[in-house]
Amino acid sequence: MGSVLPYASAKGKRYRVVYRRPDNSQGQKRGFTTKRDAELYLAQVETSKARGDYINPTDAKIVVATLGAEWLEGRRAILKPSTFHSVESTWRVHVQPKWGKRAIGGVRHSEVQTWVSDLNSRYSATTVLRAHGIIAAILDSAVRDKRLTRNPARDVTLPKKLRATRAYLTHPQVAALAATSRFPTIIYTLAYTGLRWGELAGLRVGNVDFARRRLLVEENAVQVNATIHVGSTKTGRARSVPFPPFLAESLRSACGHKSRDQLVFSNVGEHLRRPQSHDGWFAAAVRRAQADDPAFPRISPHDLRHTAASLAISAGANVKAVQRMLGHASATMTLDTYADLFDDDLNRVSDALDRARYSSVVANMMPNEGPTM
Repeated sequence: MGSVLPYASAKGKRYRVVYRRPDNSQGQKRGFTTKRDAELYLAQVETSKARGDYINPTDAKIVVATLGAEWLEGRRAILKPSTFHSVESTWRVHVQPKWGKRAIGGVRHSEVQTWVSDLNSRYSATTVLRAHGIIAAILDSAVRDKRLTRNPARDVTLPKKLRATRAYLTHPQVAALAATSRFPTIIYTLAYTGLRWGELAGLRVGNVDFARRRLLVEENAVQVNATIHVGSTKTGRARSVPFPPFLAESLRSACGHKSRDQLVFSNVGEHLRRPQSHDGWFAAAVRRAQADDPAFPRISPHDLRHTAASLAISAGANVKAVQRMLGHASATMTLDTYADLFDDDLNRVSDALDRARYSSVVANMMPNEGPTM
């Protein structure tokens, strides 16, 4: 047990609490104006020790920047380069300037809420959620390390991400875009297989199975700033993706006389870089398509992945087939992402229910006619 001891100060009689920490080192807290307050503090210390949730006040003085640097370095090895880049950038631009010099024990829930609300007035929900997620994760680590009893960044009101309106091209629109593009085979491959750009850039000749009309997607080549990072797919799993027969000849031409290890689509042997969003070849092809058809939507290469989902669903593919083609972790994820594309399925369900009701209820309610005389 600890002790409560009086002492004289310039402001009069005061009390200090002396106690043993769980590691048997001595701790103390001074400045209590009444013996009762000192005894209550000592009781709290002893209770927290008994429960195993004692927090050393000194540990709570560490600043967020110190823990943040450790937390960020721990993410480097487990996150994809593109994801880590986004996290590191958000930490550097939004989190560290606000919280870096603050002691973790001095962060208040109300301050975090005010900060989140301020960010939300100036940035997208995606940016706000990422920034909040970083400070919350850092303080979660502090709680697990028993530097804090609770995380003041949790249970704040966060903005909701609005589902973006997606552009889905029709078959004629895909053909029009390919016709105006320098690389029509890339347009068709993205629009009819649903590959991500990095997966297309990492596709090798040996990954193309012309007999089964399959693309084995097992490599991802993602550009982060000016550097190409080659690794596994986004989900970490390889998948087999079908391609339609009309695409076979174009893919054969792209493969040419290359060896199995060479890239199907490349820039003089190097991984193909994502086209610039404003003045690249893809944006130029979109502008030419829009000049011919004012209703042609403004799209990015990733929208061709959405187009592939749309075309597959409209052709009658079920959710499991679309899930496997796109490489989603589950059919639930596919439904959440493309729920709007399954409206026709819902209509078919209601039509089937209507027919079933008619055959089982309405028909039985019709009066039986006796034999004619």
